[in-house]
Amino acid sequence: MQYLVSFIIAVLLTSISYFLGSRLVTKGIHLWQAVAIGASVVSVGAIAEAIGLPIWLIVLLPFPVGMLLLFLFLKQPLRIWFATYLTILALYTLIHVIVSYFFQFHSLIPAWKLS
Repeated sequence: MQYLVSFIIAVLLTSISYFLGSRLVTKGIHLWQAVAIGASVVSVGAIAEAIGLPIWLIVLLPFPVGMLLLFLFLKQPLRIWFATYLTILALYTLIHVIVSYFFQFHSLIPAWKLS
């Protein structure tokens, strides 16, 4: 049950970073699209962890999934997409720092525990 709760929290926090990050740079993506990206990204990481891949690969594999889905949903030129993705990464990192440090929640970036 604890794993499921952590999974859901990770999906929600990842979705928030995609939704807010896209809104800061463009008109943004729809909430359902942000949740779809968040669920996909976290699922890829969870599957990579479940099959026993090394931590660097668990952290690395979700990136292309999120990048591709954002590009497909955003429907913007490459430079706008790239600026949006960098904004999302900054928000994602900020969210990770806060929840990892204050709440000891390390599922967003498993290799980077801050508490």
